[in-house]
Amino acid sequence: MIAIPYFTALTTYFSYGLLFVFGQFRDFFRKILDWWSTDNLQGYAPICLGLEDFYIRRLYNRVQDCFGRPLSSAPDAWFDVVERYSNDNNKTLKRTNNVSRCLNLGSYNYLGFAAADEYCTPRVIDSLKKYSHSTCSSRVDGGTLALHNELEECVARFVGKPAAIVFGMGYVTNSSILPVLMGKGSLIISDSLNHNSIVNGARGSGATIHVFQHNTPSHLEEVLREQIAEGQPRTRRPWKKIMVVVEGIYSMEGELCKLPEIITICKRYKAYTYLDEAHSIGAVGKTGRGVCELLGVDTSDVDIMMGTFSKSFGSYGGYIAGSKELIQYLKYNCPAHLYATSISPPAAEQIISAIQVVIGEDGSCRGAQKLARIRENSNFFRSKLQKMGFEVLGDNDSPVMPIMVYNPAKVSSFSRECLKQNVAIVTVGFPATPLLLARARICISASHTKEDLIKALEVISRIGDLVGIKYFPAEPKKQQQVGMLKLE
Repeated sequence: MIAIPYFTALTTYFSYGLLFVFGQFRDFFRKILDWWSTDNLQGYAPICLGLEDFYIRRLYNRVQDCFGRPLSSAPDAWFDVVERYSNDNNKTLKRTNNVSRCLNLGSYNYLGFAAADEYCTPRVIDSLKKYSHSTCSSRVDGGTLALHNELEECVARFVGKPAAIVFGMGYVTNSSILPVLMGKGSLIISDSLNHNSIVNGARGSGATIHVFQHNTPSHLEEVLREQIAEGQPRTRRPWKKIMVVVEGIYSMEGELCKLPEIITICKRYKAYTYLDEAHSIGAVGKTGRGVCELLGVDTSDVDIMMGTFSKSFGSYGGYIAGSKELIQYLKYNCPAHLYATSISPPAAEQIISAIQVVIGEDGSCRGAQKLARIRENSNFFRSKLQKMGFEVLGDNDSPVMPIMVYNPAKVSSFSRECLKQNVAIVTVGFPATPLLLARARICISASHTKEDLIKALEVISRIGDLVGIKYFPAEPKKQQQVGMLKLE
């Protein structure tokens, strides 16, 4: 649990309250003016209506320049951010021909494969020439190439499962798989901070859903025991099946899942385990095989393993790995496999080549070096931020580092000031996070050099003082400088 300082919580509530009240006043006068204006709806109800529309117009538009910034280069350690301006108080943003060369602390480019690579890029170009850029068909029609079969075999070997199936989108992997596996009479027990794709997939399944406190195995056991005792609503019959859904690394918290304890509980109560490794596969573990390797969990104890290719492997899409019977069942029943266009051949080749580099099949030790570099970079950066006085969430070895900002005005100020200093970061607020828990999310890459990280720390520390988001006392500067010299 995050302990929010009382004064910070009070000022955050006050800021949102002020925005809400002034927004309501402006909407009131807007309705009065619209009373005499011509009605263009011709009897139709407004298509954009409700609190979501109010939030976008009165709150989000004020800070939308901090989000959706267009790029004009590959998302490497440094990239080009296109400059924008607005002539109508941020309602619309127009692009210019100018770009700013910025240090990239926002992309999920954990192993640095998103930019040109000496091993991957030539093979991707060859696959483009051989197979073209799209299959223009679903997997069950004309969209399965030898490359897709090779990719599925490669993924299965890499994660340590008998078989795997791949999809063209990571979000769809979760949202389409859960409705296939679970249904009426089934029970899904989900971590309270699971990704939106899991939430939507669970809701679409028709199964009963219960939530346990974030990363708290003891509460998971309480929920399991209670639900097994009560059974299905009204009928009290036993559940047809129970599935516990967790993530390897939680993308907004940077925390590692307490997988060993959760596996033990699931075995005790005969519940299936669904592990989402979107942010952990390729990024943690001695050989990049995710939280199972890092935490010493046998992959045979995890029933369903999910992951994406858009973080560590510089491509796109997702996968499900499990038993051969499970994968065969999904190939017959999953809409994302039956109806969606298959992964493009160059993207599939990029994934295969990246995995080969990670496990050393390219004939070099670059994969091991990348894994060592991201681990060192992540732990160094996290420790320095904490010593500076920032409230940083997450665990060691995780490349995701949320810095708590809380106040909505500080979110936009922190983002804009960092961009002025040529450091690009991602800020996240409500509704992506709870109202009081806005944050800046730092993502570290193996492609970052020591100089990059030191520059970023200097900029973030300076702007943290300016904006006022150092909620803890900082260590003396001499000790911080000693730590930086050790890294060098």
